[in-house]
Amino acid sequence: MIDPHLQILAKRYPTITAALVELGQLGALLGLPAPTVHVVSDVHGEYVKLRQVINNASGSLRPLIDRLFPDEPAAERTDFLAHLYYPRETWLARADRSRARLVWFATHALVVIRELARRSTIKHVERIVPDPYDPILRELLFGAALARPADFAWRLVEPWHAHDRTDELVRMLAHVVRNLAVGELVVAGDLGDRGPRIDKVIDVVMQQPNVAITWGNHDASWMAACLGHGPSIATVVRIAIRYQRRAQLEEGYGISLAPLEHLARTVYGDDPCDRFQCYGEPPADVALLQRMQKAIAIIQFKLEAQVFRAHPEWAIEDRALVHALDLGARTVTIDGVAHPLLDARLPTLDPAAPDRLTDAELRCLRELTHGFVESSILWKQMSYVAQRGTMYVVRDRCVIFHACIPVDERGEPCAFPIDGVPRRGKALLDAIDPVVYRAFQRRAPADLDLLYYLWTGPLSPCFGKSKMATFETYFVGDKAVAVEHKNPYFELLHDAAFCARILGEFGVDPAEGFIINGHVPVKLEAGELPVKRSGRAITIDGAFAAAYGDKGFSLVLASERIYLAQHHHFESLEAAVAVGADIVPTVADVQRHAVPRTIGDTEVGAQVRAEIEALEALVRAYASHALRELAT
Repeated sequence: MIDPHLQILAKRYPTITAALVELGQLGALLGLPAPTVHVVSDVHGEYVKLRQVINNASGSLRPLIDRLFPDEPAAERTDFLAHLYYPRETWLARADRSRARLVWFATHALVVIRELARRSTIKHVERIVPDPYDPILRELLFGAALARPADFAWRLVEPWHAHDRTDELVRMLAHVVRNLAVGELVVAGDLGDRGPRIDKVIDVVMQQPNVAITWGNHDASWMAACLGHGPSIATVVRIAIRYQRRAQLEEGYGISLAPLEHLARTVYGDDPCDRFQCYGEPPADVALLQRMQKAIAIIQFKLEAQVFRAHPEWAIEDRALVHALDLGARTVTIDGVAHPLLDARLPTLDPAAPDRLTDAELRCLRELTHGFVESSILWKQMSYVAQRGTMYVVRDRCVIFHACIPVDERGEPCAFPIDGVPRRGKALLDAIDPVVYRAFQRRAPADLDLLYYLWTGPLSPCFGKSKMATFETYFVGDKAVAVEHKNPYFELLHDAAFCARILGEFGVDPAEGFIINGHVPVKLEAGELPVKRSGRAITIDGAFAAAYGDKGFSLVLASERIYLAQHHHFESLEAAVAVGADIVPTVADVQRHAVPRTIGDTEVGAQVRAEIEALEALVRAYASHALRELAT
């Protein structure tokens, strides 16, 4: 009996010739250089900076341009880079948009495209060229090799100049350059919060042709909020208010905060809410924002208490702190110790049922929930994050995930139940993926609660701390109570034997592989380094967001080497267009490969070899007449 998989494959390759053509292409693909993978993490809403880091390929385009055009004046190279980074804006800002200037840009762009295309198949180059430009770009690329007439290239692009649409052509060429320079973008978690606009960050990411996402705890809370999960909605709104990021909700997603304003005015109108300060420049309506923050924080604490008490298997019922309040004594008991409350004005809290929402809070939450679940833009973006996301990826011997593998003090993986089954290590991450996908299909309360645990739980691979001490920060004066102790994993990353065990579990050679995490900012000013003492683990959370330090890293996996690009503040798109502002990173090699890596050396190569094996079986089936070729 013929293998049904071969029968399915035969529909794609109906003849021996078709199969042989594909075999040839796949075999040749194995010898090409490994595609360049750029890994960033903890973007936290900083869309302007992220766009620049992607546009300049983590700073790698500038040295490439310097190498390809050494005799070009520095000012011209800078202007060419500005055209690559922001093609339409730069082209339209220049007074000279003549035929000669278009030829200048196109000629330079084609040199760069040819250089970058040496690392790719023609099929891949064609795939990243937007329709309907493919025939024109193919002629421009190969015209010189075919000895076309001198004016042939100009005749191809002249219609754009004649009809004053040259900016479209410039934009297309720039996009091809940038998309060839970045083979894949991996975002290792935490797309939003803290920074100005998660919606614009995801817009930038969605424009890239090849993207993978590993979820962070902030991503988990946003995905759950999109699906109507009350505690997650309260959390997302509270952070937006605390960091003065209302615009991402109201302008980005069309979610009105009027219900929260109403609650704040009516319930907390005479409350100074001094403990609920907002970050950033003091706004004109600072008192209202503080009241809104307190109103939604109390809703969050009530709702998360309901969730924690509904899941005793999580063993975090003690984090239902509204049940630990004694309003008469004005204290809260944490870990057996009663602490004075810094703010005991809690008019919506019923000591007999501390986690129950009042009617006013219920109305507010119901209206906010409607705004979240009815936002088509939010649904589209979070569906993208879910579909492109996973708990971890492996790229060329690098195991990439956001935060940690939860372990005990001895480095042994901790068990956490998923669907009632205790999971540890890699198996825990593997088990979480289908729950996230299932949540978007069914919106089952238990699945949404798990997403919230990923946000805040001590054994969450996306969080990895003893607690999320938000309540303590607001209400308790003893700062020691608010310390969030990191999982032992983060210290054990300095231990080579521990890293070897983790890498081995993911099927990566411990002697050659690296563990790549974000989540915990590297305190460079305190002497911390991104590469751990083990030499096998790298933290790439370099405080990308302005709220954390406005620096940041890209980890670049290139065929010749692995290196870290450390970024700094980026002024603006306008400055890039006007004066060539750029992020010129500080680059440090992590590893140089003795022999450049090929696709055949990577995980993609293993997939390609499996495809080759299947096609060889198909050819044998055709040759033996076990399968009949379709007539052509």
